[in-house]
Amino acid sequence: MMKRVPKPVFFIVALLILAFTFTAVFGISYYNGDNKVTVIKGISDIRWGIDISGGVNATFKPADDYNATKEEMDAAKATIETRMISSGITDYDITVDSSNHKIIVSFPWKSDEKSFDASEAINEIAATAKLTFRPGNSYETQTVDKSGNVLMKTPTGDTEATVLMDGSMVADASAGMQQQQGSNPEYVVNLKLTEEGKAKFAEITSEYNGKVVSIWMDDIMISAPTVNAVITDGNAVISGSFTASSATDLANKIKAGALPFALQTISYGNISPTLGQNALLAMGWAAAIAFAIIIVIMIAFYRLPGFVAVISLIGQLGLMVAAISRYFPIFSSSTMTLPGIAGLILSIGMGVDCNVITAERIKEEMRGGRTLDGALEKGTKNSLAAIIDGNMTVIIVSIILIMVFGPSNILSFIFGESTTGTIYAFGYTLLIGVIANFVMGVFFSRLMLRSLAGWKPFRKAWLYGGVKNGKA
Repeated sequence: MMKRVPKPVFFIVALLILAFTFTAVFGISYYNGDNKVTVIKGISDIRWGIDISGGVNATFKPADDYNATKEEMDAAKATIETRMISSGITDYDITVDSSNHKIIVSFPWKSDEKSFDASEAINEIAATAKLTFRPGNSYETQTVDKSGNVLMKTPTGDTEATVLMDGSMVADASAGMQQQQGSNPEYVVNLKLTEEGKAKFAEITSEYNGKVVSIWMDDIMISAPTVNAVITDGNAVISGSFTASSATDLANKIKAGALPFALQTISYGNISPTLGQNALLAMGWAAAIAFAIIIVIMIAFYRLPGFVAVISLIGQLGLMVAAISRYFPIFSSSTMTLPGIAGLILSIGMGVDCNVITAERIKEEMRGGRTLDGALEKGTKNSLAAIIDGNMTVIIVSIILIMVFGPSNILSFIFGESTTGTIYAFGYTLLIGVIANFVMGVFFSRLMLRSLAGWKPFRKAWLYGGVKNGKA
């Protein structure tokens, strides 16, 4: 006997899926004066690959004629690569010319790029990003960032003269939340210190107990807490006016670390896209038309299961966009390249296939003489094995692509980082699409279908592929 699902479940789940997909595609933002503040990221916040939007090419060398060793040059490359990955940039190319002390980097524009100024863009990956802890909170100037938050810049006095500790003593950093007594929860950055940092931080908090110790990223003060206890366990917290996104961004920068030496830009320029925005717009229209055709075919051939399948496919699309755009701040975003788009299209096709298999099995059971409840129970059960079999194969292939062709892998020295990034994007979007297919196409679509089956107007056999008046 099929386990009944409450009637309102369909409407609740369908509304949640449609609302989620709407926010995932269009995002949520507002303006604080002239500054746009993004609350939830959508398609417009996706960082497109070099093949679609173009990007920046820059050549760096150690500043002040510093004679870097090969090991130091490789360390600088690793740091830049870490910053790329932390920023969700997977379509890039980094080449080190140790004999001439040069690092050549190519990467795509930001999603919200307006000026297309290469000299400004390279600061994203070439800045020193040095974290320091300093006594007091004296600063010289004050400005406002693009979200309207006040920034204190350039330490002065004793704050400038004394560095108590730097980022080299931080082993790990992560975004989190904390709630002080009598206040609302706030986003923070949790720091785990090295053994050396643990001892040093215990000294600092002991000496400055009851006093202000400010925390700086380069010349910007990011927090100025008052020490209220001696911390000896090696765990520290940076608090401030953080959002989920800004806390995650700061944690990523800290983890990326400081470069082993300052970099000087000796040349830079723009890279033209091989595909272009017009082609992207054409693909968008083609995808919309294809999806509309799929909707018509699914409903025409499979009736009520086809209608439910359309809702689940919309949810699958929303979930895939959310995984790429950083809709969920705790997960990194990903650069969308042409192979990545191919991965999305393929996974949508597999989502259609998943729903078709289920609908066909239900139709077969109905025409074999089973009751509606029996056909839904047997049809969904019999289709599950075929769906898992087909999708698990794709999951294994996707994981291999990500592990072997990811930003850091054992085959980069053969294929090169540029080729690596595009193949990684295909594997990543394909994997996300298959996972979304299981969530939406297997779990939620069956939940909605069983809920609808509880309503008397939707218990007619022909709605599920059975016969009506002796005819199919």
